[in-house]
Amino acid sequence: MAYSVKSKKSGKTYFLHSRNQTLKGGQTVTLYFFAGEPKEGAIDALPAGYEVSENEKTGLPLLKKSAKK
Repeated sequence: MAYSVKSKKSGKTYFLHSRNQTLKGGQTVTLYFFAGEPKEGAIDALPAGYEVSENEKTGLPLLKKSAKK
């Protein structure tokens, strides 16, 4: 089951996805994003060191690195 978050503003459910992207210099990075439906690349858990926040204006979920303590 894909990791999901329900928007507090709109009530819509969003699913977390990941994708590997190769940059021009040859470095590979992992991109995380939310989508309205679970599709290819949906992941089951929140990546370590990340947390979910929500854009107050649009209600869209955002994934950001956790603050170090």
